[in-house]
Amino acid sequence: MRVGIAAIIGATALLATGVMATGPDWQWQDLPAGVAAPVLPADNPMSAAKVALGRRLFYDRALSRDGSMACADCHQQARGFSDGLPTHAGVTGDMGVRNVPGLANVAWRSGFTWTEAGITTLEAQAMVPMTGTRPVEMGMAGSDAELGQRLDADPCYRRLFVRAFPTAQGGATYAKVTAALGAFQRTMISFGSAHDRGALSPLARKGATQFAASGCASCHGGADFTDGKVHYVGTAAPGEIDSSAYGGKPPPPGFEPPPERFRTPSLRNVAVTGPWLHDGQSRSIEAAIRRHAAAQLVGIDMPALLAFLDSLTDRPFLENRALGRPADACPAAT
Repeated sequence: MRVGIAAIIGATALLATGVMATGPDWQWQDLPAGVAAPVLPADNPMSAAKVALGRRLFYDRALSRDGSMACADCHQQARGFSDGLPTHAGVTGDMGVRNVPGLANVAWRSGFTWTEAGITTLEAQAMVPMTGTRPVEMGMAGSDAELGQRLDADPCYRRLFVRAFPTAQGGATYAKVTAALGAFQRTMISFGSAHDRGALSPLARKGATQFAASGCASCHGGADFTDGKVHYVGTAAPGEIDSSAYGGKPPPPGFEPPPERFRTPSLRNVAVTGPWLHDGQSRSIEAAIRRHAAAQLVGIDMPALLAFLDSLTDRPFLENRALGRPADACPAAT
C-alpha cells in the first residue's frame, strides 16, 4: 500500500505510546517462561468482550464493499493465517502486489506491512486492507458511515459493541472495529511447535545448527525468527530488479532506482504459509532460500535445514478452535 498512510494512521486515533494494558476480565494464558505479555496501545486494553467482537468481525464479509471478502479470506487459520496464493485479488478484481503474511504472534510486532510504511499497530494496519486504494482490497475507502450503518443494523453487533466498548458513545465506527480486530489478532499466540517444545529430530537439530552457522539468524532471529526490520537481500522480482543477478549481493554501483527493501518475515509456521517471499513467486521454501541466500548455501545440507524449518510448525495453533470461525449464534444473545 503506497497511498493514504497518514490518513490510515490518523483514522485509528491511537496513541503512539503503549502499556501492558488489560481489562479486568483478561489474563494472558500459556505464555512460555521468559516471554512477557505484549505491549499494547494505551487506549486499547484487552477484554474478553472485545476479543469476541474482533473474532466475529475477522470472519465477517460485511467489512468489504460488496460483502465478498473477510479478513479471514486472506488470513486462513490452517495456513498460519496466510492464504496459499502468490497475491490475493480484491473486491474489484485488482490483484494484490504482496504475498499475504501469516499472523502468528503479531501481538509482539512493532512494524507492519512488507515495507517501511510507518504502520506500527494492528489497529492502523487493519485500515490498509479495508480502505486502501493501491491496490483495492476490501474496498471500503470513504465508507465510514456505511460501515457503521451496516453493523449497527445487526442486533448481535449492537450488543457486542456495547459490551466491548461500554463507556464509548454511539455505535460501530472504524476506530472500534480496528480496536476489536487488533484485540482478536493479539490472541493469535503460537509457542507450541516442536522447536518450542525441544522436540527436534536429529535431522532438524542438524538443520538448526546450520541455520545459525549460515547467518540466517542474523535477520531471522529472536523468539519469532524475525528482526522486524526491512532489508535489501536480492529478492525483488523481475521488473523491480533482476533478482537472479544479485542473489543476496549488493546491487551494482550506480543501480537506479534504489532496490526495494522488504521486512523480514517471521518463520513461525513457515512450512504452511507458502508460496513464499514478498511477491509469492517462490513455490517452495528451498526456492525462497536459494533466491536470496545463495552465497550462504555452499555445503549446506538442505534436507536438514528444511527439517528445522518444518519444526517451527505449531499444529495446535493451526487447529485452535478459539481462533477459528465463530458459531453463527450471537455470543451476546443472553
